[in-house]
Amino acid sequence: MKRVTITERPDWREKATEFGFHFHTMYDQPYWCEDAYYQFTLAQIEEIEGTTAELHQMCLQAVERVVASDALMAKFRIPKHTWGFVRSAWRTRQPSLYSRLDLAYDGVNPPKLLENNADTPTSLYEAAFFQWLWLEDQIKAGKLVPQADQYNSLQEKLIERFADLKAHHGFDLLHLACCQDSEEDRGTVQYLQDCASEAGLATEFLFMEEIGLGEKGQFTDLQDQVIGNLFKLYPWEFMLREMFATKLEDAGVRWLEPAWKSIISNKALLPLLWEMFPNHPNLLPAYFAEDAHPPLDHYVTKPLFSREGANIQIVENGQQVSCVEGPYGEEGMIVQQFHPLPQFEGSYTLIGSWLVDDQPCGIGLREDRQLITQDLSRFYPHIILG
Repeated sequence: MKRVTITERPDWREKATEFGFHFHTMYDQPYWCEDAYYQFTLAQIEEIEGTTAELHQMCLQAVERVVASDALMAKFRIPKHTWGFVRSAWRTRQPSLYSRLDLAYDGVNPPKLLENNADTPTSLYEAAFFQWLWLEDQIKAGKLVPQADQYNSLQEKLIERFADLKAHHGFDLLHLACCQDSEEDRGTVQYLQDCASEAGLATEFLFMEEIGLGEKGQFTDLQDQVIGNLFKLYPWEFMLREMFATKLEDAGVRWLEPAWKSIISNKALLPLLWEMFPNHPNLLPAYFAEDAHPPLDHYVTKPLFSREGANIQIVENGQQVSCVEGPYGEEGMIVQQFHPLPQFEGSYTLIGSWLVDDQPCGIGLREDRQLITQDLSRFYPHIILG
């Protein structure tokens, strides 16, 4: 695994505009970067792929454990009035679409799970489509050798999954929604809508704020059409606490992601996995902050529901060495042994390992100058060579 400098495509910004990649620059800071790329060997990619598959199966075992236990449902801060809804989603095996595991990996030592973005993962479009376009363009321009490859079947797998959802799960018409205030979220949902359409689904987009409640307790769109299938880029920890939470069970919606994802997108997953699979080579020691646990000299505290690095602290020998402010933490905290991200050119590099349903199918790499990867990290493409 190494970082290699390369000449940017002279027209990449025009191509980004052409293909609808409107968030390549955010808050006047570069997000998509292609002055360098990461190079992996096939053996390293196979290690990431195998680890991702194994960790995902372990996470599914954790879901089974949580839904069977009132104590764990409470520990995960699932609101009690929604327990039946969440349990039903798991026991009826409501289908999922995709997820992303965040891994610390330096190409030498075993990858370590930092968290599971199983509910509302972003950075999808750039991982699935735009970095593949970059690869093709740079090979064509002679900047990369023809045998350069990329670990990336994300788009193909997404289209196959949507076709399967239509054929076997009743997803003939799919509504897709996100909140109004995020261009990145809108871009992610637009890309998924394109994939669903390619698979033959009829699709409708609306904003979360536009979803209504009909007289019969069903959710409706702006045309008062009943929503039967909904992809929502909106977190379950919010939905299960909002005023409409009591309507979820009887609304008759098939959700993407399903409500059981509220368990494995929760940071409480990390101490449970450590308890279930102690000393697993791809896990870090993790504990609920309020529970008695072995002392850790260097650790990270994470709220159960934190997003984009918010309210995460890194502590070394009792001293806070890094911290990100944010609105989370009242729901409870976990502690996880600190594991450094590999450093390249003064930045820390995080690997996002993608799954579509249960299949690992690609990676995206983000760099941040801070120890805690945040929303303004930079995305870099990758290749496989050797």
